[in-house]
Amino acid sequence: MRAAVLSLALAAAPAVVSAAGSLGFALGDKKADGTCKYTSDYEADFDAIKSNSGATIVRGYAASDCNTAQQILPAAKAKGFKVILGVWPDTEDSLNADKEALATYVPDYQDQVYAVTVGSETLYRGNFTGPELLEKINDVKSILPDGIKVGTADSWNKYADGTADAVIKGGVDILLANGFAYWQGQAIDNATATYFDDIQQALGQIQSVSGSLNSIEFWTGETGWPTTGGTNYGAAIAGTSNAQTYWDDAVCGMLAWGGNVFSFEAFDEPWKPESVGEDGSASDETHWGVMTSGRTAKFSLTCS
Repeated sequence: MRAAVLSLALAAAPAVVSAAGSLGFALGDKKADGTCKYTSDYEADFDAIKSNSGATIVRGYAASDCNTAQQILPAAKAKGFKVILGVWPDTEDSLNADKEALATYVPDYQDQVYAVTVGSETLYRGNFTGPELLEKINDVKSILPDGIKVGTADSWNKYADGTADAVIKGGVDILLANGFAYWQGQAIDNATATYFDDIQQALGQIQSVSGSLNSIEFWTGETGWPTTGGTNYGAAIAGTSNAQTYWDDAVCGMLAWGGNVFSFEAFDEPWKPESVGEDGSASDETHWGVMTSGRTAKFSLTCS
C-alpha cells in the first residue's frame, strides 16, 4: 500500500504540536516500586508527558487493574488529557472486572474517554479467533454510553494476514496495530522502513476489508526501541542513541505522514520481572520508556 494512501486514510484525533498525525503514549498503571498509581501519580505523569512532547492522550490495558479507571480519569479531567481504557478479555474474571470498572466510571468521565480497546494482542497469542474477539468487543460496547469508540489492539501481522478480518467487518470504531521492528531483529538503519511497511500492510488490509479509507480510525498501538540497559534482539541493538534515532525517524516520520502513534512507552517500568524473548534469550523490558521512571526525558520528544 502506498504511503500516500496511508496519509489520506488516518482519521483526525487529538492534536500534537509540529506533527500532522497525533502522538500518544502507552502508560503503565504501576509506580517504579510496583505499587499501584493513584490520581496524583497520573497527574504528575500527564504533566511530564505534555511538557516534554505536547501529547495529551495515553492508552492503558485493563480498566480494573490497580483501579486504573477510577484513578486515571479524574487526573485526565484535571490535566486536559484523553485516555484509551483497556479491557483484558482473556479470562471471564478479568473481562467482568474491567466491564464493571467501565460501567462505574465512564459515564461520569465521557469527555476524558477517547476509546476503549478490548484485548491487547489476543489474536497474536491465539487466545481468540476473530469472531470470538468481535463477540467480546460487542459485549463491552453494549454496556458503554453511546458515542464511546470501541475496538481492539493487536500485532500488525494479525491484521495483514486476515486473522482480524471478522473484527474489521464487524463495524468496530477504532483499531490499533502494534509494530516493533526491534522484535523483528532489525538493525536500526532498517528499522524505520520495516515499521512503515508493517503498518502499511495492516492498514491496507483494514481498508480493503472495510471497503473504506477512513471508516475505522487507525493508530499505531505500540512502537518503540529499548534504551540503554535494555537487551539486544538479533541485529536490533538496545541503547539510548538508537532509541532516539528510532524516535526521530520512525515515530516522527509516521506523524509527519499523518499517522497516529502511541509510543511504547512513556516511562521506564523497573518493577517488571525478567522475561524471555521470542528467541529464548533473556529480555529486559524495564528500559523501554522515553522517560525515566522519575519522569525525566532521555532525549528530545519533539518532532521538527
